[in-house]
Amino acid sequence: MTEIELALTNHAGLHARPAAQFVQKAAQFKSKVQILAGSKTADAKSILAVMGLGLSTGMSFTLKVDGEDEQACIDALRHLVESKFGEV
Repeated sequence: MTEIELALTNHAGLHARPAAQFVQKAAQFKSKVQILAGSKTADAKSILAVMGLGLSTGMSFTLKVDGEDEQACIDALRHLVESKFGEV
């Protein structure tokens, strides 16, 4: 199991389009992927669960990945967040 802390620095936080990108990327991996934010935990492969976290710009969260391809999954999701979901 691998955990990392990430912060949202994109303009609008984890609203619909970035949330969809995040979920689609997480779904490409076999590992179990969870987002922990405050007292909430969400399945990162569920768009409703991810959007239900209400994560906005400047908020941090823990990404917890467990499975055979966890490092590749962490790397891909970290890149997505750190690249600000392709927002300009």
